[in-house]
Amino acid sequence: MPRFYIPQALSIGTVVSLPEHITHHIHVLRLAIGEAITLFNGEGGEFTATMQTIERRRAVAEVKAFSPREAELPYALTLAQALPEGSKMDWIIEKAVELGATAIQPIAAQRCVVRLSSERAAKKYEHWKNIIEAAAEQCGRNRLAHLAEPEQFTQWISQSDLHRRILLSPRATQSLSEWARHHPPQCVSLLIGPEGGFTEQEENMALSQGTLSLSIGQRVLRTETAGIAAISALNAVWGEF
Repeated sequence: MPRFYIPQALSIGTVVSLPEHITHHIHVLRLAIGEAITLFNGEGGEFTATMQTIERRRAVAEVKAFSPREAELPYALTLAQALPEGSKMDWIIEKAVELGATAIQPIAAQRCVVRLSSERAAKKYEHWKNIIEAAAEQCGRNRLAHLAEPEQFTQWISQSDLHRRILLSPRATQSLSEWARHHPPQCVSLLIGPEGGFTEQEENMALSQGTLSLSIGQRVLRTETAGIAAISALNAVWGEF
């Protein structure tokens, strides 16, 4: 059943005018009046609705039923990703959402090639929010991952955080999976460096703030691979997979 995110209050019996971009998808999918779709607003659960009107630029559906179904991880997981070059961040966010990440924190580190001006950062932020919404539609999540504003590494690492912070480093002596096997599922923040990794100064700063340094194998993974591999490893060890 097609799933669509719609950021408005939903309840059984509500007649909903669908946004234009969803109307476009309705036409692409060749849905007909009377066919069912799933709507969710990010506040939990999902609604079954049936198509009432389908016009060129307008579509209307009536909400018929509610399901409390959720597809969230039993632990909060933040991906703190140093900004990579090109469009890699789009792919990272999409896959992190699919794997259950609760929050995405873009980080500006010393070796980041990308430097976002305030105007460009605002545009990127909206673009990434759209990617989160589309990924949630595709993977069956009824809650949206939180997207934090991009922050400088020094600012983010110095903030207090109740989550266990984990820095993935090829220099670490203990592996992520080994650590996870000896600890119960818990809230974690995974800190991923940019191309070239974090500087020694940044790693030392993270360690001084209580961050745990762990490895994910003997091979050095690309920045767009490391976070996704780490989330997958935690999901496997802690029973999600």
